Amino acid sequence: MKLGKFSLGIGDRFSHQGVAQLRAIVKANQTGLDISPVWNKSNREHIYVHSHPADVRKEADAAVATLGFSGKYFVDADHINMGTVAPFVETADFFTLDVASFIGKESPEAEIDTFVASCSKYVGKLSIPGIDHPIEVTEALLEKIAHKFLAATKQASEIYNFLKEKKGAGNFITEVSMDEVESPQTPVDLFFILKMLADKGVPAQTIAPKFTGRFNKGVDYSGNVDQFAREFEEDVLVIDYAVKEFGLPEELKLSVHSGSDKFTIYPIMAGIIKKYDKGLHVKTAGTTWLEEVIGLALAGGEALEAAKFIYTDALGRKDELCAPYADVIDIDDSKLPSAEEVAGWSSEKFANTLRHIPGQPDYNPNLRQLIHVGYKVASEMGTKYTDLLKKHADVVGACVEENIYDRHLKRLFNL
Repeated sequence: MKLGKFSLGIGDRFSHQGVAQLRAIVKANQTGLDISPVWNKSNREHIYVHSHPADVRKEADAAVATLGFSGKYFVDADHINMGTVAPFVETADFFTLDVASFIGKESPEAEIDTFVASCSKYVGKLSIPGIDHPIEVTEALLEKIAHKFLAATKQASEIYNFLKEKKGAGNFITEVSMDEVESPQTPVDLFFILKMLADKGVPAQTIAPKFTGRFNKGVDYSGNVDQFAREFEEDVLVIDYAVKEFGLPEELKLSVHSGSDKFTIYPIMAGIIKKYDKGLHVKTAGTTWLEEVIGLALAGGEALEAAKFIYTDALGRKDELCAPYADVIDIDDSKLPSAEEVAGWSSEKFANTLRHIPGQPDYNPNLRQLIHVGYKVASEMGTKYTDLLKKHADVVGACVEENIYDRHLKRLFNL
């Protein structure tokens, strides 16, 4: 099973927007692209909204049937580990192996020594085609990298072997995720991480490293754009070299994660993948949920009141809702509007404040981040929330499609 050159991870908390999401991808593919949709949902999201992995498969299959989509599509068991993978085995065919929590965990000295010895040919000046400066590799550097990443790649191997036993080799896509950590991995880190994965027989088709900068939920990239561009380009070149050097799958490509909007860096990524004719996997997880709230606000009446309730309740429970996402949000409390102020907003005011349109005077990234992590509130509303989604499906679906196509795919593929 192969992923294809371009793929887009689309999250759908409440499983009502599959058709709208796919419409956006179909629209992009009509320009000559071949983007594979990957419906992704994590164990945490399933717990919060009381859904099951099989629900994502049903949604994906139904959307594909409704639109007569003939391309490849996948269902991603997002950010799973050995403790959470089992319920996803039957219905997922893409597995994001999240091993970030194992970064920095100690490995036996004998394993570290074996890895360092296996890298002896790279000690000295390592030249990677396309990178204009050689990388200085020392035994001390190799030991440092092994101490930091060997345990994480061993965990990836354990999850992969579990899946191989359950599903059979070649019957699923493997992604290795190391992005939800504080410190970015350098291109040289990535090179040796890929060697570790190859040594352990993990046929990763995508890898999600942590890049420089902040990828906060629902808002734009924040960081040194020039440094990101250098890292991204060097990572692309490292992967190309590692595929040949270590015998990894030729379709191996970068995966850029997080529920951030990444608008500033989409053109950078677009230019680099075009320059080297490489593939890319991007996740837009979480932004569909925000478009649901925007759509309800625009629908007015009881739907607008529901959108206001979601914000007001989230505001009162900010610490609780933000805690699981502390590393990927930056909310300035002083810039969050009060419940009383929001109560007086019109549909347009609410939508313009929440919708991410750069330069829109009403746009408030603090409110957007809070609602992003506040989907638990909507889940607790039960059928009151989902019935509103059904009642206003046209308005909400139009928002979802417009967001993915106009604000993500057009920027990412220069459409």
